[in-house]
Amino acid sequence: MIAYLPPMGWNTWNTFAQDISEELILSSAEKLLSTGLKAAGYEYVVVDDCWALRERDGRGRLVPDPQKFPHGMKYVADRLHAMGLKFGMYSCAGAMTCAGYPASFNREYLDARTFASWGVDFLKYDYCFKPASADGKNLYRRMGLALASSGRKILFSGCSWGVDATHEWIGSTGANMWRSTPDIFDTFDSVKDIIKRQYDILPYGGVGCFNDMDMLVVGMHGKGNVGLSGCTDDEYRLHFAAWCVLASPLMIGCDIRNLDETTKGILTDPTLLSIAKDPRGNRPYLIRFADSDDLPVFVRALEGGDLAVGFFNLSDGAVNFWVSADDLGVPEISGKILAGVEAYTGQKVRSANGVLSARVEAHACSVMRLRVAQR
Repeated sequence: MIAYLPPMGWNTWNTFAQDISEELILSSAEKLLSTGLKAAGYEYVVVDDCWALRERDGRGRLVPDPQKFPHGMKYVADRLHAMGLKFGMYSCAGAMTCAGYPASFNREYLDARTFASWGVDFLKYDYCFKPASADGKNLYRRMGLALASSGRKILFSGCSWGVDATHEWIGSTGANMWRSTPDIFDTFDSVKDIIKRQYDILPYGGVGCFNDMDMLVVGMHGKGNVGLSGCTDDEYRLHFAAWCVLASPLMIGCDIRNLDETTKGILTDPTLLSIAKDPRGNRPYLIRFADSDDLPVFVRALEGGDLAVGFFNLSDGAVNFWVSADDLGVPEISGKILAGVEAYTGQKVRSANGVLSARVEAHACSVMRLRVAQR
């Protein structure tokens, strides 16, 4: 299958880790519907690690933990499909999953058929406990082929953390998205580190195989498995906006059963989602303001001649950003300006005197959707 837009959904790991259950999955799925998240595009419900028994059955098959999933995985898939949602699961290319459960090394075809028989629509495929003698890219190619021949369309999420030069070979595996970073944590330092890791790999992503910057921590507020110190709402806004402008898959990681209005507003911002889901699929590019790694300006050409421009302040002080309209493709001599709207505030913005500018507070951002207009 081909992924034409960055996949969107909710994943259990960031908040719940091993504390998962059938009831949690189904009640969270219902919240995707009742909160409007599904209508905004969040359609995958993904069960991460720790869902299986510690050993396979006598026929070598993976077995869902009956304490956590008493009706089995096909029951969960059927319930989710009846809600208009899609079902995602987890395995690993190594000998064990990252939490020590059975993984798919040398069992790729059996496991792919098993997932298909359960009605799985999405597979997150991790990279722990890889045998030293095994070639990682071949393991991902093997599972990609196994999924493609399983008889069911299953979106393949390669999660090799960007190691072993993943960006150079992931497109050959059949993966529809690929993790470019280590695991995210609910701290601004973690978000900042992940954004900076994108600078040199922006050309590797887009339609067919999206660059996955890991799951969202928006709204976690220091709670759950990767909670740690938490972030401010401005830091969450910056985090979400960067993921949208850079066309990362958007997988919610907070407990959506207790979704507050601020978090919902961030996750459903219509301007940012229109950028994230832009059908043109252009790669973004980077301009370093003041030649600083802490002050990236990300730009992305959109459908219909629109432009997304994001000023991201990763520093600890307020900054007066500016970028020449000439560097955005609109030279002063053209008689054109850039005009549009700022995402979170809804305020109208425009370039003036050949410059687009914004004052941005520390750990905050300003993202604009602009069109070329007559001066």
